[in-house]
Amino acid sequence: MTGKPASFMPSRLLYGFHAVTARLRSHPSSVRGVYTDARRHDARMRELASRAATAGIAVHAVDEGRLRELAGHARHQGVVAEVDEALPHVTLDDVLEAPGEPALLVVLDGVTDPHNLGACLRNADAFGAQAVVVPKDRSVGVNATVAKAASGAADTVPVVTVTNLARAIAAIKERGVWVLGADSGGESLAAADLSGPIAWVLGAEGQGLRRLTRESCDRLVGIPLVGSVESLNVSVAAGICLYATRAARTAGAR
Repeated sequence: MTGKPASFMPSRLLYGFHAVTARLRSHPSSVRGVYTDARRHDARMRELASRAATAGIAVHAVDEGRLRELAGHARHQGVVAEVDEALPHVTLDDVLEAPGEPALLVVLDGVTDPHNLGACLRNADAFGAQAVVVPKDRSVGVNATVAKAASGAADTVPVVTVTNLARAIAAIKERGVWVLGADSGGESLAAADLSGPIAWVLGAEGQGLRRLTRESCDRLVGIPLVGSVESLNVSVAAGICLYATRAARTAGAR
């Protein structure tokens, strides 16, 4: 099969059907090559290989050992892709100036676990958030583990990296977006006003929001818990907050 010209842009690896298929669907020009398990000839694998070949991307059927070597582990689902390191750069201004419905953003403070970031991206995609905002420091970047956990959402939801989170929150507020901090000490989510443009700010499980981040929020909103646990995983909390916002918008549109 024909391949694409060599690129001098740094590359990284994606693995797993959802992550690779999403990249082939949304940014095929960024895929340099696809490696598949030579033992697999099922419909799912044939469809992925056909999509890659149609885009002019070389598909290499290799053994399990090669796939494990590329991915660094055995959780590759039989497919690994080499892709360009960076997608088109998206800024906070790009997101806030884009036409469409009122802003719905996720701002993460101190989330360093790649599985949590990936799950937050998946939630953002599911509930229509336009971007996930993370600080340059004290945050995990979008790597292969994040992309796998995101099940394709890493290629559909922009991750905006900012140098200073407090300044970014201030810029969001200047655009007329209500900044809500997810915090157990805040008003109940069940009674909160979730109308209009909203940015949800969430901290890492256990640590929560840092003081300066908390003070930067317009309001603090807590998720009512009735069990014995004192806090939720950040991705679970993000999903609940985004669902509540989406439900409020749907109800308000009726």
